[in-house]
Amino acid sequence: MIRKREEMRIITKASPFGGTGDITVRDILENPEEMYQKGRVFCHTTVHAGSGIGYHVHQGESETYYILSGHGTFNDNGVQREIGPGDVLFTGDKTGHGIEATAGENIEMIALILYH
Repeated sequence: MIRKREEMRIITKASPFGGTGDITVRDILENPEEMYQKGRVFCHTTVHAGSGIGYHVHQGESETYYILSGHGTFNDNGVQREIGPGDVLFTGDKTGHGIEATAGENIEMIALILYH
């Protein structure tokens, strides 16, 4: 299978999990079947400058972010950390996280949610 960039499903989400502003999600794989039922999200996400994904807890799954570009703040289960390009942010089952593009620039990242 080849899915060209222009064929990717693109969704804009407003204030995800009570965050601020908008994010844009481009599905790399579009459904759990493409991940052999081992995950539900594999996408390229843009957290727009001044926007964020609100704090939320994962149940029965983990989420990993790989930061491609941009800087911001990551809420790592209640601990605030500065993040930037090349950082890998892992949130395990029954733990929580949130992310904000606080440095006046977009954060571009790959997000992967796998079932526990």
